[in-house]
Amino acid sequence: MKKLLLLFCFSSFLVLSYAQSTIESPNRKAEKKAARQQMINDLIKQEEEGAIIFNKQNTFGVRLNSDGYGIRYEHMRFKTNTRAFLFQAELNEKKHPKEKKLSYSDGAYNYTTLIYGKMNNNYQLNLGVGQQHLIGGKGNKNGVAVSGVYVGGLVLGLEKPYLIDVVDSSNRRFVSQYPELIDKGYYEVGHAGFGQGWGDIKVNPGAYVQAGLRFDYGRYNEVVGAVEAGIKAEYYSKGMAQMAYVEPKNFFFSGYITLIFGKRK
Repeated sequence: MKKLLLLFCFSSFLVLSYAQSTIESPNRKAEKKAARQQMINDLIKQEEEGAIIFNKQNTFGVRLNSDGYGIRYEHMRFKTNTRAFLFQAELNEKKHPKEKKLSYSDGAYNYTTLIYGKMNNNYQLNLGVGQQHLIGGKGNKNGVAVSGVYVGGLVLGLEKPYLIDVVDSSNRRFVSQYPELIDKGYYEVGHAGFGQGWGDIKVNPGAYVQAGLRFDYGRYNEVVGAVEAGIKAEYYSKGMAQMAYVEPKNFFFSGYITLIFGKRK
């Protein structure tokens, strides 16, 4: 009997505790929301008085270019509440608009996916410095800060041969590049794989400049969430070979959009 009574009392205590926590939960949420809003109001006031509310931020980005894609790391230092200096490092891969993947079989061979006529995988390592200037924004919890961003620096073009598996008339299979196969009657079996060609990379240095608009959502949050859109111009010391029968060129002009995420403090 005593055990049943103790069990009943313990069960009642658990039920009452859970009910109490459930009742108090909305109050705690309201308190947290109010504290968050107060912090934002304090930051807005500091900014209006000319104080730098954040000192630096580190972000990563996923970038989609009109001629390829890439990833970005950025370190930013705030000099005033409207101006910041930044350093960017990007790794991109450039695509040619004529690239088209093929995958087929002629009965004798099963051809794996390849890009017909592609000569090189063209990668670019960008190292640049620039500035961000605040254009405008709303001073509230979900405020969007609109900033102008411009960057310039050096670009290191890396041309990795795009190698393919081929079979000759003697049924001999080997790896080669398109310029060596043109009009020689070889059968292209497929792409040799991402790991092929790294030992034959050619370096093609150059320079670049880019400018864009950055939309920073929740500008008073420590967590950064932003979108940047803009244009970019690149010039290389040598013509970049991309496709067979296409003249290599030194100058490239493209548009881009980048999704940015990170932290500031």
